[in-house]
Amino acid sequence: MADDMGTFRVDLEIEKPGHPSERRTLQSVLVDTGAELSWFPAPVLESLGIERIKEWRFRQADGTVLARWTGGVIVRVAGIETLDEVVFGEPGDLILLGSRSLEGMNLRIDPLSKRLIDAGPAPAAATTAASRTPTIPTSHGCRLAPSIAIAELGSRWIETAPAVSTTIDLPVHDAPVKPPVRTSQ
Repeated sequence: MADDMGTFRVDLEIEKPGHPSERRTLQSVLVDTGAELSWFPAPVLESLGIERIKEWRFRQADGTVLARWTGGVIVRVAGIETLDEVVFGEPGDLILLGSRSLEGMNLRIDPLSKRLIDAGPAPAAATTAASRTPTIPTSHGCRLAPSIAIAELGSRWIETAPAVSTTIDLPVHDAPVKPPVRTSQ
């Protein structure tokens, strides 16, 4: 369901972890990537038996600070779910699907069609046994995988990643970081 000015809304379900038979549907929830956490009505969360875990403070655009409790729920949109920390919204608070819930479901916004779409493969820190390569020691005791490593070589920096990879600057000491120089492979 589309709104004016580039915003849109979705229907979603929430449930208490470990209790899949108890779900609540929230309709027309505003998708807000500017909000870190999702905000759902406290009475709905309480009806599922969601416990208040911790109190957060939120600064509003006008500078005032709100205190709200959070708790853990399963959020489900279009059959995709994530376990997330959400805000117990009070009367007058907006009902929002925030960026952490979207990231947990690996969804992103398609601004043209005003819908949620798959965000594609997530970055991985692990490798399979077949693709493991030795790590590169740095001059500061760190060991970096060649796929992302930038190794110091005297006063020169060389990128050790394949030409198709993205260069990532990894500050490992206080000296100024010089830009990577591509070498032939």
